[in-house]
Amino acid sequence: MRIWELLVLAVGLSMDAFAVAICKGLAMQTMRWKNALITGLYFGGFQAVMPLVGYLLGSRFREQITSIDHWIAFVLLGLIGLNMIKESRESGDSLDASFQMKTMLLLAIATSIDALAIGITFAFLQVQILPAISLIGVITFAVSVAGVKIGTVFGVKYKAKAEIAGGIILICIGTKILLEHLGILG
Repeated sequence: MRIWELLVLAVGLSMDAFAVAICKGLAMQTMRWKNALITGLYFGGFQAVMPLVGYLLGSRFREQITSIDHWIAFVLLGLIGLNMIKESRESGDSLDASFQMKTMLLLAIATSIDALAIGITFAFLQVQILPAISLIGVITFAVSVAGVKIGTVFGVKYKAKAEIAGGIILICIGTKILLEHLGILG
């Protein structure tokens, strides 16, 4: 995977965290940088750790499924992307002003499940994992901090659009992987 592809993937993965960070900002009413940094650390940290876990799991099974790895990447990325788009249409989010460890831990896990699946695809694509997870973590940290700030300023208006954009990005990357492996894209 090229650096620009990892960058686009990192932005796509960070959209769930961005949307939740906007909600955290909305719940705050006034901007508190300490809470924005806490949000960024939780979300960025989990977005970096989960692909590593997926990578380690996927590496154990790489030899058995190398012949279909491109299909696995395509299906996983497509399903994650479609799920993000579906979730953007739901309006069940409530605003939670808590920044306690239990709350943030649950939110960080929930927003990084897709990163676990991405890690599995990294194992099949033989991506250099440390630079990849570092980039994903840093991008998600920055996007999450910005999301809290945006939430305090703009409100819920952009939450759904961020999730749709992230979903479309993941679907496009999955399609690109499949088309490259099939020889349609060079």
